[in-house]
Amino acid sequence: MTGEIFRDAWGIPHLRADDAMALARVQGRVTALDRAWQLEVERHRSQGTSASFLGAEALPWDRFVRRARLDDTARRCFAELERRDPESAGWVRAYVDGVNEGLAEGARRTPEFARTGLAPGRWEPWTPLGVWLGIHILFAGFPAKLWREQVVRHLGADAVQLFATDGPATSGSNGWLVSGERTVTGHPIIAGDPHRFIEEPGVYQQIHLSCPEFDVIGLAVPGIPGIAHFGHTGTVAWAITNAMADYQDLYRERLRRTGAGVEALDPDGVWRRAARHTEVVEVAGEEPVEVEVIETGRGPVVIGGPEGLPDVQEGFSVGFEESEGSEGLPRPLDDDAPPRLAVTLRYPPRVTSDLGFSALLPLLRARRVADVDRAVDLWAEPVNVVQAADTEGGLLHRVAGKVPVRSAANRVRLVAAWEPGHDWQGWHETPRGGLVDGVAAMANQRGIAAPLGIEFAPPHRADRITALLGEKERWSAADMPAIHMDTQLASAAPLLDLLRSVDTLSTEAARVRETLLGWDRRMDADSEAAAVYAAVRGAVVRRLAAHPAFAALSVPPAYPEVLLPWLALLPRVGFACEHLLRAEELFGIDRAETVRAAVEEVAAELPTGARRGTWGDTHRLAPWRALADPSYDAPGLSGDHDCVLCTSAVPGLTDLSARGPAARYVWDLADREAGRWVVPLGASGIPGSPHHRDQLPLWLGGDLVPVVTDFTKLQKESDV
Repeated sequence: MTGEIFRDAWGIPHLRADDAMALARVQGRVTALDRAWQLEVERHRSQGTSASFLGAEALPWDRFVRRARLDDTARRCFAELERRDPESAGWVRAYVDGVNEGLAEGARRTPEFARTGLAPGRWEPWTPLGVWLGIHILFAGFPAKLWREQVVRHLGADAVQLFATDGPATSGSNGWLVSGERTVTGHPIIAGDPHRFIEEPGVYQQIHLSCPEFDVIGLAVPGIPGIAHFGHTGTVAWAITNAMADYQDLYRERLRRTGAGVEALDPDGVWRRAARHTEVVEVAGEEPVEVEVIETGRGPVVIGGPEGLPDVQEGFSVGFEESEGSEGLPRPLDDDAPPRLAVTLRYPPRVTSDLGFSALLPLLRARRVADVDRAVDLWAEPVNVVQAADTEGGLLHRVAGKVPVRSAANRVRLVAAWEPGHDWQGWHETPRGGLVDGVAAMANQRGIAAPLGIEFAPPHRADRITALLGEKERWSAADMPAIHMDTQLASAAPLLDLLRSVDTLSTEAARVRETLLGWDRRMDADSEAAAVYAAVRGAVVRRLAAHPAFAALSVPPAYPEVLLPWLALLPRVGFACEHLLRAEELFGIDRAETVRAAVEEVAAELPTGARRGTWGDTHRLAPWRALADPSYDAPGLSGDHDCVLCTSAVPGLTDLSARGPAARYVWDLADREAGRWVVPLGASGIPGSPHHRDQLPLWLGGDLVPVVTDFTKLQKESDV
C-alpha cells in the first residue's frame, strides 16, 4: 500500500497511507480531484493572476496582491522553511506533488474550466503558503486603520469608539470548551463554528488522514496540507477562533522619484533607495494592466506612490502633528522634487519569512494537550485563540501567533514612516486563560486576547454561549447543536428601548411597535416579528447614515477598491448601530425621532391583511463564487450578526447573508465517533456531484454528519 482513498456516505475523503509523506501526497491528490476549480482560483488569487480568466472584476484584487508582494512573500517563507525545517518543507512538497498529479483529472470533472477556458496550471512548493497568505492577508482588518483616520479627521478622536465594533469584513468564530466535570461522560467536549465568508466550494474540507504515525479527522483548508484549525487525533482535539489581534501596520511614506528610481524618507532623516519594479496583469477580454511595485524599509506600498493620491492628499494629513504645515499638509522639504505620500503595509511574514507551517505536522502528531501547546508555539498568522483537550483531562486555552511589540500609535492608525519610534521591537508573549465553572467560551470578544487588539466583537455571542452552558450541570456531544443554532439577539435592546419611549405614532405604526415590544428577540427564519425588527433596524441605519453629521464620511477616499468595504459608511453604521443608539450624545441627532420615523416608514410599507413575510423570506444564504450560478436557489436563514447562529447580513443595505458558520463541529474526547460535523454545502466542489450540496439541509436545520473513523465502515474508492 502506498495510499488509499475511501469515502463515507457524505463523500468525505478518508485517506490512508504508509507514512506522513505519502499521506500528504494523497491529501493533495484527493483535494485536486474534489476541488480543482477552487484550488486553481486560489492559486491565481495568491499570484495576482485571477483577472486573466475571471476578467476585470478580479483586477482590483490582483493589483493589491501584486503591490503587497504576496507571491514573493510565499517564496521567501518556503525558502526559510526549507532551511529551518526541511521535514515540513518536504511534507509540503509531497502535498504539492499530489495536487499536480490530480489537477488535470479534477479539471476534466469540473465545468468551470470549460466555461472560462482555463487550463489547470502547475503548483509550486510555495503555492500552499501563497494560498494561506491570500486567504488571510485581510483577515486582521488592517484597513480599519484607514477608517479610523477618516473618523478622526471628520468627527474627532472621540468618535472612533462610536464605530468600534466587529467590522464589515472581519471574520470571527464561536467556540467553547467544556471540561469533563461538566459532561455526562467525564471527558471534555470542544464545539463551535468558524464564521467566514460562505463560499462555494466551501472554505473548509472535512477530511480524515491516517498513517502508522497518526490518525486525525478535522477541517482542512483546501490547498493547505494537514489540518490547521480544527482537528481530533483520537486522544487530543483542538479548535480556534480569531483572536482579533492587531498585528499589521500601515505607514505613511514620503516618496520621491530620482534618476535612479524611487527613494523613501527614513526615520533618521536619510532618503534611501526603495525597491521598485513593474509587473503586467493580464485581464481577460481587455488590455493588460501595468502595476508599479514599490517596497520601502517598512514594507510594500499598497496605496499611492511617488505621485501620491492628489484627490485624497488631505486625508493623509491626520496625525502629522509637528510635521504639519498651516494647511494640514506636510511641510515641503528643501528639495527640487517635493515628496508625495503613499502607504506601506508591514505584516509579520514579510518581516520574518515565517508563516507558521512548522506547526502543522506537530499538530497531526499530537497526543496530549502539551503537544498541541508546543505546536502552536510555532504559529504565525492569523493570530488565534486556541482551545484543546485530551482524553486524560488536559485542557488548553491560549492565544497563538505573532504580534509585534511597537508603539500604541501603530496599533490604532497610520503612523509616519519618517518619524522615529514606530519600528517593531520583538514579539508579544501570547496570553493564556483558564475555565470558569468548567467552561470557556470564545467568540472574538474582549477576552484573553485583549492586550493584543484594538477592536473586538460585541460580547453578546460569548455571553449567550456561557449562559446556555450554565443552564444544566452535565452536557453531552448530542446537546451541542442546540447551542450552535441559538437565535437570541441581545443587540436589539437599544432600539427596542428607544421604541418604548415613542408614543406619537399612526395606527399602523403603533401596531408595529406592539409587535416589536412583544417579540421574543429571536431571529428565527419563520418569524414575522424578526422580519419587522430587521426592517425597522435597516430604516434606522439608513436614516442615521444619511444624517448631515456623517456626510463627510459618506464618500470614501480614492483608495484601492479592495480596501473600500472598510470605508463604506452604511455598513459601519449598521454594525455599530447598537453603540450609536446607546451613546450619551450623538452629534445632536434625535435618536428617538429617528426610530419613530423608521417605524412609520416600515408601517407604511407592510402589507395589510395578507401574510406579512418572515425573516427567512429576505435573510437568505448568498455564497461567494468565482463564477455566478444561475441555478442556485438561495435558502432562507435563521440567525443574525450578534446571534450565536451568526449569519451576517449588512443592516440597512441587504438582508442577504454572505457570512456565517463555514462549518460546525463537536469533538468528543470520550469517543471520537460520538462527534459530529457539517459544512454549509457539501464535500465536493464539482457541480452535479451528489455531494456538492447534500449537507445544506442539515446545515440549515442544525443537524450534523456523524464522524466515522473505522475504515471497515467506509467505501474504498481507489489506490493511489
